Amino acid sequence: MQGLRTVIYKVPDLKQATVWYSKAFETTPYFEAPFYVGFSIEGYELGLLPEEGSDDTLKASNSLAYWGVMSMEIEFARLLALGATVHESPTDVGEGIVTASVFDPYGNVIGLIFNPHFKVDD
Repeated sequence: MQGLRTVIYKVPDLKQATVWYSKAFETTPYFEAPFYVGFSIEGYELGLLPEEGSDDTLKASNSLAYWGVMSMEIEFARLLALGATVHESPTDVGEGIVTASVFDPYGNVIGLIFNPHFKVDD
């Protein structure tokens, strides 16, 4: 195993979701096609796939990937201001590590983590 490479979110409107995710992650896609939109987030892939039909309860029960943040307070509030809603409020899980998660406007859960101890290996 080499570690996490890609997180995929399924969305009902690929164009609308591309705009929202561009704002949420403050970047533009490096790849855009009718079947997939890919963003490079600090060396990791965030992908959007079109979906047909939706059951938000199933999305919330899937595995949860956490995106690292420099400030939980700032990023959590910023995503809420963009239209996300609270899935799990910020919680200190010990040793200064704080986790939280939000629902994007399409029902996907985006995890956030502030971990002052985590270092990316080169």
